[in-house]
Amino acid sequence: MSSVSYHISNLLEKMTSTDKDFRFMATNDLMMELQKDSIKLDEDSEKKVVKMLLKLLEDKNGEVQNLAVKCLGPLFGKVKEYQVETIVDTLCTNMLSDKEQLRDISSIGLKTVISELPPASTGSTMTANVCKKITAQLTGAIGKQEDVSVQLEALDILSDMLSRLGGTLYSFHSSILNCLLPQLTSPRLAVRKRAIIALGHLVLTCSGNIFSELTEHLLAELKRNESTSTTRTYIQCIAGISRQAGHRIGEHLEKIIPLIVQYCSVEDDELREYCFQAFESFVRRCPKEIDPHIPNVMGLCLKYITFDPNYNYDNEEEEEEEMMETENGEDEEQESDDEYSDDDDISWKVRRSAAKCLEAIVSTRHDLLQDFYKTLSPVLISRFKEREENVKADIFSAYISLLKQTLPIQSWLHASDATGKDDVPLTMLQNQVPNIVKALHKQLKEKSIKSRQGCFSLLTELANVLPGCLADHIPVLVPGIVFSLADKSSSSNMRIDTLSFLHVLLCNHQPEVFHPHIKTLLPPVVTCIGDPFYKITSEALLVTQQLVKVIRPLDKSCTFDAKPYVKDLFPGTLKRLKAADIDQEVKERAISCMGQIICNLGDYLSTDLQPTLKIFLERLKNEITRLTTVKALTLVASSPLKIDLRPILGEGFPILASFLRKNQRALKLSTLTALDILVKNYSDSLKPAMIESVLTELPALISENDMHVSQVAIMFLTTLAKVYPSSISKIGGSILAEIFQLVHSPLLQGGALNAIIDFFQALVLTKTATMGYSELMKHLTAPIYSSSSAGASVTLHKQAYYSVAKCVAALSSACPKEAPGVVNQFIQDVKSPKSSSAVKVLAFLSLAEMGRTMNLSAQKELKTVILEAFSSPSEEVKSAASYALGNVSVGNLKEYLPFMLKEIGSQPKRQYLLLHSLKEVISSSPADALKPYVEDIWALLFKHCECTEEGTRNVVAECLGKLTLVNPSELLPRLKKQLSSGSPHARSTVVTAIKFTIADQPQPIDALLKGCIGDFLKTLQDPDLNVRRVALAMFNSAAHNKPSLIRDLLNAVLPSLYNETKVRRELIREVEMGPFKHTVDDGLDVRKAAFECMYTLLESCLDRLDIYEYLNHVEDGLKDHYDIRMLTFIMLARLSTLCPNAVLQRLERLIEPLRATCSTKVKAGSVKQEFEKQDELKRSAMRAVAALLTIPEVEKSPVMAEFSSQIRSNPEMASLFESIQKDSASLSTTESMDMS
Repeated sequence: MSSVSYHISNLLEKMTSTDKDFRFMATNDLMMELQKDSIKLDEDSEKKVVKMLLKLLEDKNGEVQNLAVKCLGPLFGKVKEYQVETIVDTLCTNMLSDKEQLRDISSIGLKTVISELPPASTGSTMTANVCKKITAQLTGAIGKQEDVSVQLEALDILSDMLSRLGGTLYSFHSSILNCLLPQLTSPRLAVRKRAIIALGHLVLTCSGNIFSELTEHLLAELKRNESTSTTRTYIQCIAGISRQAGHRIGEHLEKIIPLIVQYCSVEDDELREYCFQAFESFVRRCPKEIDPHIPNVMGLCLKYITFDPNYNYDNEEEEEEEMMETENGEDEEQESDDEYSDDDDISWKVRRSAAKCLEAIVSTRHDLLQDFYKTLSPVLISRFKEREENVKADIFSAYISLLKQTLPIQSWLHASDATGKDDVPLTMLQNQVPNIVKALHKQLKEKSIKSRQGCFSLLTELANVLPGCLADHIPVLVPGIVFSLADKSSSSNMRIDTLSFLHVLLCNHQPEVFHPHIKTLLPPVVTCIGDPFYKITSEALLVTQQLVKVIRPLDKSCTFDAKPYVKDLFPGTLKRLKAADIDQEVKERAISCMGQIICNLGDYLSTDLQPTLKIFLERLKNEITRLTTVKALTLVASSPLKIDLRPILGEGFPILASFLRKNQRALKLSTLTALDILVKNYSDSLKPAMIESVLTELPALISENDMHVSQVAIMFLTTLAKVYPSSISKIGGSILAEIFQLVHSPLLQGGALNAIIDFFQALVLTKTATMGYSELMKHLTAPIYSSSSAGASVTLHKQAYYSVAKCVAALSSACPKEAPGVVNQFIQDVKSPKSSSAVKVLAFLSLAEMGRTMNLSAQKELKTVILEAFSSPSEEVKSAASYALGNVSVGNLKEYLPFMLKEIGSQPKRQYLLLHSLKEVISSSPADALKPYVEDIWALLFKHCECTEEGTRNVVAECLGKLTLVNPSELLPRLKKQLSSGSPHARSTVVTAIKFTIADQPQPIDALLKGCIGDFLKTLQDPDLNVRRVALAMFNSAAHNKPSLIRDLLNAVLPSLYNETKVRRELIREVEMGPFKHTVDDGLDVRKAAFECMYTLLESCLDRLDIYEYLNHVEDGLKDHYDIRMLTFIMLARLSTLCPNAVLQRLERLIEPLRATCSTKVKAGSVKQEFEKQDELKRSAMRAVAALLTIPEVEKSPVMAEFSSQIRSNPEMASLFESIQKDSASLSTTESMDMS
């Protein structure tokens, strides 16, 4: 300890030396010491160090002063509070000194101090005291100071402090406000500007009263309008406040907007510019409150975006020609007698701010697209001729925003039901394309690089939004493209932009439109391939690859002769392919491009082909390029030109086989695809040894850990079995064992299952010994039969029985001769009393799968066997039997369906199972086959739709729904009629039936449904609770699968939906359970269903929701029952990404329930489930908090800042928060890894 103080006193002594170098070094050493964590100062040393540093701040040498200031930071945490106050006092006094240098150093010192202060949340009183000291001094300095530079420094420091520690200065807010407001009229503009910045930081944390006082003051001053100069400042101030705390200014907009609109007509360009900047910040920050004013604001923007009083655009067209000539000989008439020069003209600022405001409106108001195309688009297009580059860039950017808003939403939700409504803006845009091209194509040859880049980004966006729209305009665009590519003065970015536009153009248009221009387009592109800058080369290779497809499209016949262009394309690409010392991206694109050339033009390459393929072989051996090369080879192998790959197959096949061992998933998948194509197209050139090298690698790939890789591997085996049957005998037991393992896996379904079925069918047809029908059947069913004898040692998952049954049926359909024997075997299994229930289940499922495709009417005992099984003690056997009856009927409707209907009528006990069979029949039979029976089935179902059993009612509803799809025009109106029927049970059945008519694929019933779904949704107001619940489920299904059905009804439906989110006191009852009273809420399920609907609407109909109204209900849900809170937390997280601004405005009300959840304590004596439940709730709430924290600018909210500091200071909450952040981080990395 003493050694430290000795060392420091030594340093302090040196600091008094007359030699400035000594002082400098000593100060530097002191700083090093202070930065060590271990250092502790005793009271005496503290005093001396502080005194010394403050003295050094006034040192004659600037460098020593600078170092002394830097020491203050680390010193802060090491000294007692009263020392910190001494430092601050001295700095504040120095701030006001006459010496400029001392003032500067002190203000740097104060900023350092402020940045080092611990945040208020840590609970240290030091921060509050220091802040109070500084604030009092600063407000004084700002108020009475004559010297502007002191004022500026003081304002700067105040802003710093408000932005970091605004909440701590709570008690000073009103004095700060009183000190800042007069500064807005200061004669110096710089002072006004800094005062506005400080006010911006103040409004984030100040109380409502102070905020109102500020807005009242600003409004009063705006109304007084003393001078244009102060009015400008006040408007700037309002814009500044709105940018910082837009959600607070919303309620005052009604008064503010008319004033600003009125000032737009004052003849003062700067004032107008600020007016538009204010509008822009309102549009972005208070979307709801500005809504009624949008038409007005837009009108002003459109008026002033063309505001250019000092320039005449009228005789533009004729002048174009003359302009070209006089461009070099400077225009002599410039300096005429007019005193007015272009430098005084600032009208461009008005146009620029109007353009930016329009961009804000366009990007936030998707719902007004059609109006935009009517009014805004033509005006913007007419302004593409703007003479000021900066303004032109903003006009382009506004138009690009408009195009981005028009981009049809590419998602499965909308793909299935793109009805006419969304196409109107696209049609309007299509009609304006000629005007756009006319306005732009001349600019593509202008000198200015910036405006050319703007043109290309706009055209790129246009080609993306409306593929094919530029087809008629290619002739006018090509010269511009060639000009930018060949122009020596073009910057590299200019060329890259031009190439990427060309790429989009080639991808989005028919090849024929380019054929006349290939001659002019190709040479500059090929030159770019040789460009020394790698980014240009890489873009050029991408364009070349696309050009190759255009020159000779393989999917259709075309008359264009591609041969002459090969000599241009090939050498340039080859040079890049050979080069080893180039950028990774260029290497990959050269490989892909060459692959495309060989694929499309391989027959023109003659002697060049083989050496090029040899290079591919080299690239396969290189770890960095192997994946790209595998993809290129796949392309070449699939080419219809039958490229001769024999010379590289011998060496290439084993290399490909070795890739199947590698860890990189993308490489395995691409390699399997490549091998598959090679086997299909080159089977005669393959040697058995080559195939064996691949087969040895396959067993490891077939496993349930990666279903997709397994599926692709099995598809490859199927190809082998079809194309190269002789190799199948080599498939050894290991591969088959893996496949059987997979069939018995509970995870098998979908694509992988279908691949296995195809494989078995192909395998049986190869007639290979030891892999015939009976052997495969034995392996498939062995586990199920063996388990019954060995006392059920292996239990298979239910899913496995279905998989095995499907494979059995597939094998039987491939070998029809064997089928009858197997069917008999299964019927015997079912009849035998010795069979275990597992064997019976398998037998029924297999009969079901076989019966669906074959007519099993030859089996006389089948019906009786199935009906007997209906009374089996095992539930599994019963449901398998019901499944079998349904599917066997599908194969033979004539015999089975009338029998089934008769049984349903006469057997009340077995009704449920028989109805399930009927459901299978309706789901799986083709519509035409069912038509004759529709009336009978319909009548029967309606007898049962009022059944008291909910399970039975659901099956009836599903049958009704699926039956309606057979003949919608007749049956849908009948369902609608039933809505008015008396019993709630019948109504709920009908509404559920509608749910089953909605599917996510387009169907003939859609148009009819759209017309009448409104009537079914009226049941959301049904007096019966259960009907309301099923109505919500139906609404949810529509919103999820076919949003187009309900989008236009939302205005009518949402009030009833929101109504269901409220807690109903009358539905809560007390139940006595022994000595305990237990409350039961009967309305919970309905509320849950309502919140689920709300969540679905976020995904599919966000643009139709009033998000503020929506948030009111989310807020109520945050305080509801456990299940509903869980749901609303997820909704909140989703909302933070979808509409952050709205969430920001409501933050204060949303945080409270989150905080309450995160800080609840479970009662000590509670059961384990209660602890788990609370834990899950907290995790979910924390996820919502983490999502809120990703909103930009959320940290400015005082409530959020306080809550996040509370989380950090509470160890339990902090650890929970960290674990959630880790989860989300690992999630995002796995997602990005899968992309590779």
